[in-house]
Amino acid sequence: MIIADRKPLEEIQEMIKPYDNIMLVGCKGCVTVCNVGGLKEVQILASTLRIARKKEGRPIKIEERMLERQCDPEYIEQLRDVYDQYDAVLSMACGVGPQFLSEAYPEQRFFPTVNTTFMGGAVRHGVWEERCAGCGTCIIHFFDGMCPISRCSKSLQHGPCGGSAAGKCEIAKDVVCVWDLIVRKKTEQGRLEDLRRYWAAKDWRTARDGGPRKSIREELVQ
Repeated sequence: MIIADRKPLEEIQEMIKPYDNIMLVGCKGCVTVCNVGGLKEVQILASTLRIARKKEGRPIKIEERMLERQCDPEYIEQLRDVYDQYDAVLSMACGVGPQFLSEAYPEQRFFPTVNTTFMGGAVRHGVWEERCAGCGTCIIHFFDGMCPISRCSKSLQHGPCGGSAAGKCEIAKDVVCVWDLIVRKKTEQGRLEDLRRYWAAKDWRTARDGGPRKSIREELVQ
């Protein structure tokens, strides 16, 4: 799941400062699950912006809309008949949303209201942690299902660094050393020798370093 955080109110206000008629579009995808861009969050932000502008003596008109997803053209198409009725459009989706909207409707101004942070999951209510770096070639089977690329502060693939202590990373006391978890699990299962095996260096050509990536499923292409 893509995890995001809402931008500071002041930053959003500055974006729409010249405009008095905007549309605020939420997304029912990942940002709804992490309580950032769902219907409730759209309503709260819209109300907050209206109140703030009213205090300034510059009332603002805000239309609230929800899309199933902002990363699919078929759902973005639902705005075709209304997108040009506003001075600007605020997107409450991850960073993909405002980009897709901008590409579909180049005549309009689109602004992001959230900061996309990482791919992860909920470890407890209201707390999400990073679990995947989207590097393109998954190697977690070497590490008992744990990812040292995303969960190690240095993305080390050959064991813990000298900075870890008592199962914690040197960067902060509340950051667990994933290599401590990996070694402990293999030790408990009597498979520590796994880490003595040699395997080829990770193929980083599939990662972001090779430029923007594309995934094509030929059986789905029309």
